Amino acid sequence: MPKSETTFDLSAPAFVAHEGGKVEVQATKPLNDAADLSLLYTPGVADVCLAIAEDPSLSRRFTARHNTVAVITDGTAVLGLGDIGPLAAMPVMEGKAVLFKHFAGVDAIPVCLESGTIDELVETIARLAPSYGGINLEDISAPRCFDIERRLRERLEIPVFHDDQHGTAIVALAGLINACRVIDRQMASLKVVVGGAGAAGVAVTQLLQLAGVQDIVVCDSRGVIGMHRADLVAHKQRLAETTNPNGLTGTLGDALVGADVYVGVSGGTVPEEQIAAMAPGPVIFALANPNPEVHPQIAHKYASVVATGRSDFPNQINNVLAFPGIFRGALDAGGVQISEEMKLAAAWAIADLVEEPRADLIVPPVFQPGVAEAVAAAVQAHAI
Repeated sequence: MPKSETTFDLSAPAFVAHEGGKVEVQATKPLNDAADLSLLYTPGVADVCLAIAEDPSLSRRFTARHNTVAVITDGTAVLGLGDIGPLAAMPVMEGKAVLFKHFAGVDAIPVCLESGTIDELVETIARLAPSYGGINLEDISAPRCFDIERRLRERLEIPVFHDDQHGTAIVALAGLINACRVIDRQMASLKVVVGGAGAAGVAVTQLLQLAGVQDIVVCDSRGVIGMHRADLVAHKQRLAETTNPNGLTGTLGDALVGADVYVGVSGGTVPEEQIAAMAPGPVIFALANPNPEVHPQIAHKYASVVATGRSDFPNQINNVLAFPGIFRGALDAGGVQISEEMKLAAAWAIADLVEEPRADLIVPPVFQPGVAEAVAAAVQAHAI
């Protein structure tokens, strides 16, 4: 093995934990003698192949497709690290596969692709799809991720789910449901500001609207998104048409004046004086990782409920509460597409697992037993 030129300490605990990778393939049937071999491979396998050729639906019964998800990225938006490429993205995809297996018993295969055009990625993923029962898109840059997911959903008959969008939105909604229970407010009465108009920001906005939030203002790096803006790309134009009902203009700070809820999904830092200008006792979800847009120490000076994306503070809005159960339910329902009703049902299922919500407990802990099972049941109940 050639000597590494990295500046990192490869003996550090994180590297030791990743030594040799985090996933492997294990056989589910014994191979002890020639009789086993003749059943698992030739000649016995031939009849199974011909039966599937005659009736493709049998592939779910007689192959591992029924419980296998591809975790696919092109490495263009990995965590908060940016465009680091497919090889550097692999540890994250392997980690995702570990989470799928641990929390929901779903077998997940990391697939890291060289990036390309939207057409190239859609075509490549669609051609890979027959090997899998579902597609989990991961860490693909916006706005490309919107078109890639939409086109794959239209083309494939298996669940396609971009977790950076919908997993974040589902858990954020679950947290907001219980935050409303803590502060005794109705969703429809809230003024919500979403900081960030990328993958997560768009999905959070759309799911909150489906849940009944009527007054949402979305901000990007140039300020409030609305019909007054002439610089909007397609997905932001759609936000302009469906949000900001009072026609606000200006900066994020302007939007936060009198706001009841702030959901940050963009990074950066929101100055304390802007948080102080929110409505009394607001809800603050500062979800950027590893550095929240509002540090919890600052947020707690003003807010009734505070959540982050970090595990070392209460109320971690973590996608792992959603995606394992989402796919478990969709696969068990026959490999159906994941609908908006399923996402709403998943959010309510997560929220209802907290029996007595309080300011420091609005979502269940990641390792609370039964989360994936509850989400899967909710998804199955709404499967079409």
